[in-house]
Amino acid sequence: MLGPNGAGKSTTMRMLTTLITPTAGRAEVGGHDVVTEAAQVRRTIGYVGQGNGAGHNQRARDELRTQGAVFGLDRRTARRRADELLDALDLAALADRKVSSLSGGQRRRLDVAIGLVHAPSILFLDEPSTGLDPQNRANLWSHVLRMRAEHAMTVVLTTHYMDEADAMAERVIVVDHGRVIADDTAERLKADLAGDRIEITSGAPGRLAELVRRLPARDVTVGGGRIEARVADGPRTLPVLLAAAQAAGVPVETALVHRPTLDDVFLTLTGRSLREGGAGAPVGAAGPAVDTATGRVPDEAASAIPTGREAAASGRSAT
Repeated sequence: MLGPNGAGKSTTMRMLTTLITPTAGRAEVGGHDVVTEAAQVRRTIGYVGQGNGAGHNQRARDELRTQGAVFGLDRRTARRRADELLDALDLAALADRKVSSLSGGQRRRLDVAIGLVHAPSILFLDEPSTGLDPQNRANLWSHVLRMRAEHAMTVVLTTHYMDEADAMAERVIVVDHGRVIADDTAERLKADLAGDRIEITSGAPGRLAELVRRLPARDVTVGGGRIEARVADGPRTLPVLLAAAQAAGVPVETALVHRPTLDDVFLTLTGRSLREGGAGAPVGAAGPAVDTATGRVPDEAASAIPTGREAAASGRSAT
């Protein structure tokens, strides 16, 4: 689930993990209704929130054993599970250290271990790598992806790091102002909504721009000696353009193809960059803001959220 700060990602996550009650609509997690079958949902899932979950004065091993007991594991099983997770997440050497003495990356790995202590089939991670340096981010994700593969586990991730969503997610949901605005694989979102960007420089930009406009191209811009345009398949389109330019005697100095990013997708959908974070909505944008302090939508905006029946009619999930 991808979106800027304040888009509603964490609020949606808290509803799906039964921490707050939805104001409208219906959702099932692991085959259980998040409102009427909350206890069954909690037995099915693991949840790692944005803050550190372990007690600062606890030792890492003791914290895992305690969490195991909370989930109903007997003492022997809790000890075995704690040791398994400490090994799996490269925390065995730190097992007897207090949580307060661990680095940020080590604490986040311990948080993931806590979320996995009862062997859930679904793991919710709410911006788990925020605040980590690139090395610790990569380390955390290598562990999460390995455990996902080993245990056939579904991971539901919220993030505003586009590279994480692009590289790891099999399905990307883009959220803005409390609404789902796109839902597909990263590759299809980029191909259908953004397209490749070609960038060409020429001593005759006006003549070259005319050739570009004859292509299946959009968003053609000319600035100085540079022409940019969006095309469906840059690697195939650029040779066609270069051949046309040569035949017409139009000089070409440089030519580049830029593959789209999820930020390009967000820009196409909303008119602003995802990197702008909390930037205001463009003119005409719809969707209620979410009160992040309470995790609820203001009363005057609640009617804008589709109910279960409305969502079913539109073919979209209501959150």
